[in-house]
Amino acid sequence: MCNAQPNTSKRPAPLDLSYQHIITIATPVLIANLAMPLQSAIDIAVVGHFPQPFYLAGLGIASQLWLLILVSFNFLQYASSGLAAQALGRQKAAGKPNMELADILFRSLGLAIILAALLWLCQGVIIDLGLQLLGAQQSSQQAASTYIHIRYYGIVFELMNYAFIGWFAGQGKTKQMMLVQLLISSINIVLTLSFVYLLDMGLKGVALGTVIGYAIGCSTAFVLARRLIHLQRTASDDIKATKPPSLGQRLAKIYAPDKILSLFALNKDIFIRTILLTLSFAWITRLSAQQGDLIMATNAVLLQVLSISSYALDGVAVAAESLSGQAAARKGHPLFLKALKRTGVTAFTLSIGLTLLWWVLLPIFLSIMTDIASVTQLALEYRYIAILLPLVGVGAYWLDGIMFGLTAGRQIRQVAIIVAAIFFPLTWAVYRAFGDTHAMPVIWFAIYWLLLSRFAIAAIVLWRNETKLITQIKQQ
Repeated sequence: MCNAQPNTSKRPAPLDLSYQHIITIATPVLIANLAMPLQSAIDIAVVGHFPQPFYLAGLGIASQLWLLILVSFNFLQYASSGLAAQALGRQKAAGKPNMELADILFRSLGLAIILAALLWLCQGVIIDLGLQLLGAQQSSQQAASTYIHIRYYGIVFELMNYAFIGWFAGQGKTKQMMLVQLLISSINIVLTLSFVYLLDMGLKGVALGTVIGYAIGCSTAFVLARRLIHLQRTASDDIKATKPPSLGQRLAKIYAPDKILSLFALNKDIFIRTILLTLSFAWITRLSAQQGDLIMATNAVLLQVLSISSYALDGVAVAAESLSGQAAARKGHPLFLKALKRTGVTAFTLSIGLTLLWWVLLPIFLSIMTDIASVTQLALEYRYIAILLPLVGVGAYWLDGIMFGLTAGRQIRQVAIIVAAIFFPLTWAVYRAFGDTHAMPVIWFAIYWLLLSRFAIAAIVLWRNETKLITQIKQQ
């Protein structure tokens, strides 16, 4: 009689929530994410040395309109990330991989292609209406229109990139994500400088460098994702032993009506949240644009502090998203609370470091961004308000990551609606009362209020719903 030995080969490994592991996940994302605002900063710096401020104002308006167009669809990233994190948690709990992760990616990529086609068909209406709504001055409107028309050629690659980023991040595959983002930014920066200074293409060259960068980066992401899927398939005895389905069977499974409806249900909530948040920043851009090219150009430079800082903080938010999703999927409320607390400590520590860094470097940063004396002078007057942006905004970005990890679509939408219901009437009333005499303070009041109210309301909603959300994930 032989003694049966317990089979431990398929036991799930414990979820690592150490600060070292959080930093290990966050660091490649932080590096990758900093590459994205770096390319934006390079664009601003190049255009900031054009002879007239309306070029810089036009780029600021165009960037905000492009953000309004694209970020409205970044639910492709957040949905892919949350779903991939939970799928990975279920696979590890079961002790064996399956094809669920591959299905999530292909479903998101298919949706990205469809959305890109629709946006391409509507580009004329979107650009004309968008520039009018953002209050672009006549001098800056032509520059903005030129930039956006070029960017439209790469819209499918930018939407697909959202899906790839979310899919990599949800699995904690941040090194692959870092490689793709660094590649996009490096190509963009090199081509932008070449097109502007060697070929004298002006604003067209700035936009074209970005288009080519995303096309190459997206192709690289596809290769990396395919390799991960292949490794997963060959690592599983169950998958290898099963006869591979035909292409028709795979497509039928990936795009099954219930799966698509489930994806749209989550995307609907994230879409509403993203639209409201993007409209809030578009409203801030409109307030700046209505005060003329000088204020618009100055805020385009100063808001690079928020852009760069938010991308850095998003590294910890991605770690929070991945770990909170995995913790919830492993059916552990104490495990989720541990992930919440430790990612929060990491996020706020990073925000303090960023604030101190900006305190030292902002004057140097401004001198690199522009040599227009009037813009530099006004920016220096408000530099201390900009320096505090990492501390003001960290809570909102951190809790975004936690809620996306829980795929808390309804709660994410609820937070966005409450924030918008307060933000728009409040800032409009303050602008009407003080905008003519205190334009810059009013605009920065709106920025601060938006960031702080997102954090406060998200904290309340999460506190009231965390147990229910974890229970729902247990039942999946």
